[in-house]
Amino acid sequence: MKTRKLVAESDGERLDKYIAQKETDLSRSFIQALIDSGHVQVNGKTAKPSLKLKNGDTITIEIPPETPPELKAEDIPLEIIFQDKDLLLINKPPGLTVHPAPGHPDHTLINGVLALEPEMEDFDDPLRPGIVHRLDKDTSGLLLVAKNRETLANLSAQFKERTVRKYYLTLVKGELHPAEGFIEAPLGRDPQNRQKIAVVSNGRHARTGYKVLRYIQGYSLLEVKLETGRTHQIRVHFAAIGHPVAGDAVYGQKETWLKRQFLHAHRLSFTLPSNGQTVEFTSPLPPDLEEALKILENPS
Repeated sequence: MKTRKLVAESDGERLDKYIAQKETDLSRSFIQALIDSGHVQVNGKTAKPSLKLKNGDTITIEIPPETPPELKAEDIPLEIIFQDKDLLLINKPPGLTVHPAPGHPDHTLINGVLALEPEMEDFDDPLRPGIVHRLDKDTSGLLLVAKNRETLANLSAQFKERTVRKYYLTLVKGELHPAEGFIEAPLGRDPQNRQKIAVVSNGRHARTGYKVLRYIQGYSLLEVKLETGRTHQIRVHFAAIGHPVAGDAVYGQKETWLKRQFLHAHRLSFTLPSNGQTVEFTSPLPPDLEEALKILENPS
C-alpha cells in the first residue's frame, strides 16, 4: 500500500477539497472513496470529507494496491501527424492524460490509440503500451507511440542516448535575460511536497536550453530545447529562476486570460526505426494558446 502525506497550510479548508488541490492525479470520486473507506487520516484519526482543516494538520492518505484495469479502446479524436508500421506520432490536445493512472482509469490518449490500432502488440507494461515519453495532461503537442516492442526499445534507446531533439514553445512571466542561454540545475522530488519536483542538490542532472522569440507585455515567448527529460523540467527550471510558465497553477500562478499552462511540444526530431532516416516534425501553437497571445498583445 502506498502512503502520501500532506500538511495543511491554512485554516478552514475542507479535507476533500484540500486533497483534490494537492493530489492532482487523483479524481474527486477516488478521493471520496478513500475517505469513506477510512484510508485518509487527519492527525492519526479517520475523518469525514467535510472536516475543516487547521494549519499544521497532518493528512495521511493510503492508496491500496489495485488490480490494473483492462485497457479498453475508446473513440477519442486524435490528430495523427505521421505513422508507419512501427509508430504513431500524435499531436496531443491539452486536457488529455497520456495513460491510465490511479483515479484516471480511462479516457486517456492510450485508450484512443487502441481504437486506432486494435492489433497493437502486447507490451510488458499493460497500462502504458507503446509509451516512449510523456507530456503532462495540460501540455499539448507531439508525442510518439510505438506499435511493437522492437520499436519501443529502439525509440527508448534514442531518448536515453539523447539523440532525439525536443523543442517546446512556452510563455514565461517577466522579460527573460539574456535572450538565449541554458538552465542547468539538478531536479528531484520536493522534500516539502513529494507530489512536486524541485531543484535539489542531490537530484538528477537536468539541462534546458532556451531562446527568446519575443517579449510581450511583461512576458517572454520562448523556444525551449530539452537536453534532458526530467519530470516537469521546463516548468520547474523556469520557476526556479523567477520566470514561471504562464498559467502554471502548480509552480507559478493561474492567469485569467489563460485556461492552462502555456506549454506546447512543437518540434521533434528522431530516427525512424524502419529505415534509419532522421526526420523532423513540427506542430504549430494550438488555437487556445494563439488566442491567449492575442489577448495578451491587445489588452482591452
